Amino acid sequence: MVLEWTNNGCPYVGHMYRSGVMQRLQRLAAADGVVWFSVISSAPGRQGYLTGPGVAAWKASVGAEPADVILDPTGALGRAFDARTTPDMFVIDRQGRLVYAGAIDDKVSTDVADAKTAHNYVATALADLKAGRPINPDRTVSYGCSVKYQ
Repeated sequence: MVLEWTNNGCPYVGHMYRSGVMQRLQRLAAADGVVWFSVISSAPGRQGYLTGPGVAAWKASVGAEPADVILDPTGALGRAFDARTTPDMFVIDRQGRLVYAGAIDDKVSTDVADAKTAHNYVATALADLKAGRPINPDRTVSYGCSVKYQ
């Protein structure tokens, strides 16, 4: 399972979707039987807050392909995972163990070209998991916009 903390108003999230990198990862994960959830922990009135109709419009506008979107306006799930930024990424194996947490890639940038050339930590974690290898790295420092908790 992948948990992707997202915020439609965050430029770091925006460049991942404008580049097509996030959607490609979502499709590859689904093809391998990995369930991908986008999580929105923005509180009402804060940047990125969406309700059901807003989620559908956002997904359509960016071509997002998660299995589903989890609305977490109280921030309970985000705080449980210590999600701090958007995007903040978590990979959980079939036994329910957190095997990767951190940044989506190694380029702190909002440039679309950088998203396409960066080393993608989530792609690496999913490939390692599929191959039965230890996840390396299994933790990185996430970057992006702060999660807009209450």
